Amino acid sequence: MKIKYYIRYCDDFVILGKDKEELTSLIYPIGQFLKDNLRLSLHPHKITIRKLSQGIDFLGYVILPFHIRLRTKTKRRMLKKVCQKNLPSYLGLLKHCNCYRLKEKIMI
Repeated sequence: MKIKYYIRYCDDFVILGKDKEELTSLIYPIGQFLKDNLRLSLHPHKITIRKLSQGIDFLGYVILPFHIRLRTKTKRRMLKKVCQKNLPSYLGLLKHCNCYRLKEKIMI
């Protein structure tokens, strides 16, 4: 489809574009491609068009122009479940975002 800015991980993907109309016009062709070639469909409630300044919600993180945050829902779940046994796993999750204070909080 000649999309210049496209990020994909497994079944999640992000497409960046200049304006809302351009992105909206891609929804139907992408849906058809997924249906015809891969036997997949787009989830109607998970298609969002946002400004970059609002952040891109992707793989448990919110990616902003100059930093990456852990998604609030992911952070709450982590704080409920963290213990000494799974601490290394959560520290691995946190090393991909800007969250110094959160690391300090779970280390205590």
